[in-house]
Amino acid sequence: MTGLARSTVAARVDALMAKGFISPVSEAQSTGGRPPSLFALTPDARLVVGVDLGASHVNVAIADLTGAVIVKERHQIAIAAGPEEVLGSVVSVTSALLATLGRANRDLLGIGIGLPGPVEHATGKPVTPPIMPGWDGFDVPAWVRQRIDVPVLVDNDVNMMALGERSMRWPSVDDLIFVKVATGIGSGIISGGELQRGANGIAGDIGHIPIARGADILCHCGNLGCLEAVASGPAIARRLRDSSRQADTGADVVQLVRGGDIDAIQAVRQAGRDIGEVLATCVSIINPSVIVIGGLMAQAGEHLIAGVREVVYTRSMPLATEHLTIVQSQTAADAGIIGASILSIDHALSNGVLDELESRA
Repeated sequence: MTGLARSTVAARVDALMAKGFISPVSEAQSTGGRPPSLFALTPDARLVVGVDLGASHVNVAIADLTGAVIVKERHQIAIAAGPEEVLGSVVSVTSALLATLGRANRDLLGIGIGLPGPVEHATGKPVTPPIMPGWDGFDVPAWVRQRIDVPVLVDNDVNMMALGERSMRWPSVDDLIFVKVATGIGSGIISGGELQRGANGIAGDIGHIPIARGADILCHCGNLGCLEAVASGPAIARRLRDSSRQADTGADVVQLVRGGDIDAIQAVRQAGRDIGEVLATCVSIINPSVIVIGGLMAQAGEHLIAGVREVVYTRSMPLATEHLTIVQSQTAADAGIIGASILSIDHALSNGVLDELESRA
């Protein structure tokens, strides 16, 4: 299957065993000659760190080699505080979590970090992120690696969420769109089983696609009518304040919806329709089998998703929606940290990892 000689495979197996990555579990039934040996991955042989940064939070987790979260911590910090303060917090929390497990930096294989803005994946540097002052062009991987010397992989937070949701809930689905609706709106696209980043890393930036209902509304990007300016958490809150409701943030909107406020329910349902307008186009272009709605505003429950379904199923071609599922995220707030962990694991266990580990030993 590998195209490798038996001796090469044996040498690699021995090296993996020596490093503790795998261990023998039993012998398979013989088909003639000596029974073949079976080996299994040792999940806690090494650890990875998954980091999800939002507009106002830091979410850090330590995961094993299957991507299962062992321990995590979430706290509030504004991304606008700047890269050194925010990443300094990430490093401090990582060290504290490792200490609680009785582990050290040498046990880490890598760190994955999701940022709430466009990222040049090849370098891990943010590219003119609209809600991240001071981050443009900042070398995130280099800064973190100076403090924790392991590979550091950086990507857009919604891409991480798409990876996390798919790996844990939809592993057999090859075509999936994850939509995050929170302070901003963005999407992560998996097509043909691969995450699609595009030429400059901004594939899936649906928040700045114009919609008809927002023609006269100014977006923070400088354009008029962007989806994000109409259907994000802050946009919904602003509309409710105009109706004399006490809503300063998206979280306030969610609380109003949960309390049965009719105006809030209608506003969230309309936001779902607006998002559905954009997703109907995405369905025609990408033809996903699953659309997952996540982020803070997804906590408003079925009201948001009902609006999305209403428009997508109405405007899309019947063949495109015949087997299309539109659901709320099942990994919820953990989607980002799980995806960041998976990205780090995939990199760490790719070809050449043994040689790199030997050089670091």
